[in-house]
Amino acid sequence: MTNYLFIESRDPFESTDTRFVAETAAALQQRDAEVTVFLVQNGVLAARRNARASQVQALAKAGVKLLADDFSLRERGIQPAELIPGIQSSGVEAIVDALIRPNTRVLWH
Repeated sequence: MTNYLFIESRDPFESTDTRFVAETAAALQQRDAEVTVFLVQNGVLAARRNARASQVQALAKAGVKLLADDFSLRERGIQPAELIPGIQSSGVEAIVDALIRPNTRVLWH
């Protein structure tokens, strides 16, 4: 089985092409692939529970594994209690672990 890791660094409220990552990740998840979306830098802004027009809630419902960089969250003043249910705060070492897994495809956006 192929594993997919999407690293989203863009603010979804400034960059409308973040929808591409969400749609692609959800489509791959529907095809029974293992899909992880790692939010980093301004990408973590979409992880907030009260974020409007965020695609992240749909990804959580689709069963996509969602991780948010703990450093990026702290830098933006986002507390773990503010995250959408289903998102885990994680260190960058999660990316390294995913990269060394066999059959992993990565897209950094």
